[in-house]
Amino acid sequence: MKVLSYRRGRKTQTSNQAILRLDGVESREEAGKYLGRKVEITFSKASIRGIITKVHGGKGRVVARFNRGLPGQIKNKDVKFVD
Repeated sequence: MKVLSYRRGRKTQTSNQAILRLDGVESREEAGKYLGRKVEITFSKASIRGIITKVHGGKGRVVARFNRGLPGQIKNKDVKFVD
């Protein structure tokens, strides 16, 4: 699972939400099974926790909301589930 980008609009960017690509998930229905799951990104010495809140598009991407803003270096980092 990897971070693709921040959630953004044409003129705005939401730095505490990110679009994630899930491994092996290729449809909106499959991605819907992961709603509510907790995720964690380990970044240098700190870890940032979040929760998957909604499906993004039709290719199985999801939006995760984190408890604080994400740094710019977070793009293309690995994400893991926290159980």
